[in-house]
Formats: sequence, C-alpha cells, structure tokens
Amino acid sequence: MNVLITGGGGFIGKKLAAKLLQQGTIGGHSIDRLDVVDVVPVQGLSDDPRLHTAALDITDEPAVRRLIEQGVDLVFHLAAIVSAAAEADTDLGYRVNLDGTRHLLEAMRARPGTPKIVFASSCAVYGGDMPDVIRDDTHLTPQTSYGTQKAASELLVADYSRKGFVDGRSLRLPTIVVRPGKPNKAASTFASSIIREPLAGQEAVCPVSLESAMYILSPRRVVQAFVHTAELPSEAFGMTRSLLLPGITASVAEMIEALRRAAGDQAVARIRHEPDAMIQRIVQGWAPRADAARARSMGYEADASMDEIVRAHIEDELGGRIAT
Repeated sequence: MNVLITGGGGFIGKKLAAKLLQQGTIGGHSIDRLDVVDVVPVQGLSDDPRLHTAALDITDEPAVRRLIEQGVDLVFHLAAIVSAAAEADTDLGYRVNLDGTRHLLEAMRARPGTPKIVFASSCAVYGGDMPDVIRDDTHLTPQTSYGTQKAASELLVADYSRKGFVDGRSLRLPTIVVRPGKPNKAASTFASSIIREPLAGQEAVCPVSLESAMYILSPRRVVQAFVHTAELPSEAFGMTRSLLLPGITASVAEMIEALRRAAGDQAVARIRHEPDAMIQRIVQGWAPRADAARARSMGYEADASMDEIVRAHIEDELGGRIAT
C-alpha cells in the first residue's frame, strides 16, 4: 500500500508519519511507501527506506496530479491554511483549503479503483446560533472563512464518495491541545501556549477570558483517530461521511488549573493576560460542547481529563521534565 500525507510538515503530520512507519500496516495491508509532503520540504522524520519527503504546493494542480499518478492508495489530507490566517487572507484560504482539496480529489478520481482519503475537517464548521451541545447532525453554520472552507470540502469528499470516485471520510477535529513547537496563526494557538510555554519555563499570552470554553483533544488521541479512520471499512460510515470526534470541554480557567497541578504556581505565573477582541470573537463562535456518540460507537476515544492531556505533553514532548 502506498500512503500520502499532505501538510505533513505540521506536528500532526509528523506524528502520524512516525506512527504509520512504526505500525507498518494499515487495516492489514503493509505500507510499502509513505510520501509526506508540505509546501516546504519536510524535515525531522526518521531515516526509513519506505519514507519519501518532498515540497508540494497543494494549489499546484499539475504537481498534485503527478504525485497521485505515482500510485497512491490512501491519502491523509491535512494541508490547510489555519483559522486566523484564512480569515485574514480570504483568497489564500480558499485557494489552499478549498481549491487544493478539489485538486486532490480530482487527481484521485483519475486513479484506478477507489482510493481512500481521510480529510482533516474541523469543529469550526459549526457556529452562530448553536444548540448547547452539537452533534454530527447539527446544522453547519460556520462563522469564519476557515470553517466555511472546511464545510465545503466535507461536501466535496462526500459527493466524490457517493459517486464512487474515492472512499472518503472527514473528521471534525476539536481544538488540538497541547500542540508542540511554536505558536502559529491559528486562533486557538493560545490554548496550547498557556500550557506549553510555562512548562518549558517561558512566558505565554492568554488573549481570551478565563470563562472561555473549548472542545479539545490531545495529539495522542488525534493520531489514533486518523489511523483508526483509515482502518474502518467503508460501510462503517455509510452515507454520512463526516464524523465529529470525541473530545472534552475545558475552560481556560480549568486548563490553567491543570497546569498548576502539574507544575505549580510558578508555571501559572508565567501566563500574561492580554485580551484580543478578534481572537475572543472567533473562539466564542466555536461550539464548546459536543455529543460524539456516533464516533464512540465506532471505537473512537477522547482523553479522560485535562490533567491527562497535560501529562501526555510532558511525557511525549518534554521527556518527563518540567522547567522550574
């Protein structure tokens, strides 16, 4: 089996690549080749003969077609312009997040058989006047360009699947916490920064109120979810190709208290509160609570608590060591 990860230079892409190479199989099929691509050359992955990295701009339709023509059986489509950046640059967001997805689907359509695609969507497809708890069948009313682009891409994946061009599955991801690395342009980046930076002995900025609540999932669980999605039979999804992943709801105050329990008052003191009206508005437009009963019935799991999420970051990214 030949596998492709787009947007593979991001932290989820790298963790997913490492997991696939370690596991060696998907649904009982051996992974013969793993292509990991991003707009800039991907670095930091293991030296494995099955692994091939390259720079690829998802908006370059001929380049996407040439890559898929090499014989790709399964695509994890993670490439995207993140939320705040897509809101700030409408044209760029649509070129990457919507047109790029269409290029990929068209290239897969030309492949023999029915190649599989796992698309990284987002809970940002919900918004506006939402119920207290969202579900898979909650009406999609995104309040950002990013959410709109993800919702439109979900419909494309579903339609191409309906016509038998691909076997598509779209995962509506909660906010992923704690992201390793550095802050990015995502509106949610602060949710990781207020944990990650203090644990590393650095200051962090919180731009939203303590009462702001978010629906979140750890990197460990999201990687498990991607692999599990690829291994499920098509019949498990049926006509509904989009799936809301299980997560937990945590307020900013609860996140900070979990940090305090893990690293003490000195870590919490490294958080500086600087309100940002735009970030606050975007976060308030997200659904903070969800009922992912369908996903749970299909074998997906959420983190047990915010404390578990913090511990996972300390173990996976800090080698168990906390700055004092």
